[in-house]
Amino acid sequence: MTTITVCMGSSCYSKGNSQNAEIIQRFIKNNNLTDTVVVKGSLCSEQCKLGPNIKINDKFFSNVLPETIEGLLERELGINK
Repeated sequence: MTTITVCMGSSCYSKGNSQNAEIIQRFIKNNNLTDTVVVKGSLCSEQCKLGPNIKINDKFFSNVLPETIEGLLERELGINK
């Protein structure tokens, strides 16, 4: 099971994670990953200056913008498009 953790602290949320969370959910559904990927939120990843931040399993990603997140998900989840 893959876990994607989206920082929902005020800084990351306002910098784009509000949109990223929606994009991630849609990506998982559109790629039939609902049985293998779980998404959860966290209050703060304590890396506010680097945000918006997400984690995929234990791998930390910073400056994840809504316009780049799908490419990151494709790469990290092994989706070939």
